[in-house]
Amino acid sequence: MRQDAVRGHLDGLLLAVLESGPLHGYAIITAVQQRSSGVLELRTGTIYPALNRLERTGLLHSSWQSVGERPKRCYELTDAGRRMLSEERSAWESFTTAIGSVLNPGTAHGAIS
Repeated sequence: MRQDAVRGHLDGLLLAVLESGPLHGYAIITAVQQRSSGVLELRTGTIYPALNRLERTGLLHSSWQSVGERPKRCYELTDAGRRMLSEERSAWESFTTAIGSVLNPGTAHGAIS
């Protein structure tokens, strides 16, 4: 899938994979790839600036933790991050419903009463 296909949705993807608990950068990349059945492949040059930005805005908190042989920076959701994830999910539902209504006008979600 094209890298620009995730543009605009990266924050939601990162927040979603961190919902279950803290992860370090490579584990975040792996979680996104696994959850998308290999369709979404994020690069380190994409996620680390986003993680840093999300931390600066108070949606994530990071700390150094021992993972394997060396310490790694792990990221976790803050309460504000959990609220933002909920908002991202609602926005995604509205977006996919609207796009589905245009692309598939005769289906149940796109049918006009």
